Amino acid sequence: MPRGGPDASCLDRLLETDRPEYLDRADIDPAVKRSVVDALEWTGRVFGNHEACAQLVLDEVAEVPDPRILELGAGHGALSALILDAHPTATVTVTDIEPDSVAAMAAGELGSHPRAAVREMDATAIDAPDSHFALAVFALSFHHLPPPTAAAVLAEGTRVADKLLIIDLPRPPAPLHVLRLATMAPLAPFVPFVHDGLISSLRSYSPSALRALADHAGVDIVLRGGLLRPQVVVAVRR
Repeated sequence: MPRGGPDASCLDRLLETDRPEYLDRADIDPAVKRSVVDALEWTGRVFGNHEACAQLVLDEVAEVPDPRILELGAGHGALSALILDAHPTATVTVTDIEPDSVAAMAAGELGSHPRAAVREMDATAIDAPDSHFALAVFALSFHHLPPPTAAAVLAEGTRVADKLLIIDLPRPPAPLHVLRLATMAPLAPFVPFVHDGLISSLRSYSPSALRALADHAGVDIVLRGGLLRPQVVVAVRR
C-alpha cells in the first residue's frame, strides 16, 4: 500500500521510499545514530514538541485514576519524563527496540525513577496482558514502520492498552510535499538529522493510509491534526 493511501495520486506515490533511516540501519556507527537521537531530543525541547506530546497523553488519561502508560519507540525518553513530572500518580513503562537507546535511558533519570520501568521491547510483540495499560503512546516514530508492521502495531497496541495514541508527522498534499523535500535535500547528505528527516517525510502516512491500516488491523481510529500540525491518531479495538 502506498504511504499516501490506496487513493494516492501518481505524484504522491513517487514521493516515498523504502530506504531506511540511519536510526533503522545496523551498519551505521552508533555515534551517528546517537547524534540523530540527541538532535531529536534537542529540537523537541527547544520547539516545545515534547510538551505538546505530553499534553496529548495527559488529556487522554485525564479521567483515569493512577494510569498505567506504555511508551513505544521512546528513543530518548523525554516524553515519558515529562509525563511523570506532570502526573503525580502515573506509572510509565518506557520501551524501545534499539538496545543503545534503552541503555541510555536506563542510565539516566528514568532508570532510577520509582514510577518508571525502562525495557527493550518490540512494539509488535508487547510483553503484557490484554488491557494492562490505560494508554499506549507511539510518538513521532510510526512512520519508521512499513505497512504490515504498522498494522501489527495498531493491533498489538490496542490489545495491551485501552487506547493507542499515535503522534506522527503529517503527510502534506503532494505539491507541498515537494517543496518540503526541496528545502531538506541540500543538507541531507551532510547532516544525519536532516538525512533522517527527509526519509521520515517520504515514509509518513496520510490519513487515507492510516484508515486502511486500521481496517486491516481491525481497530477503530479517530484522526486529528495534520498538515501544519502533528497527525494524531487515537485507536481502540473493535
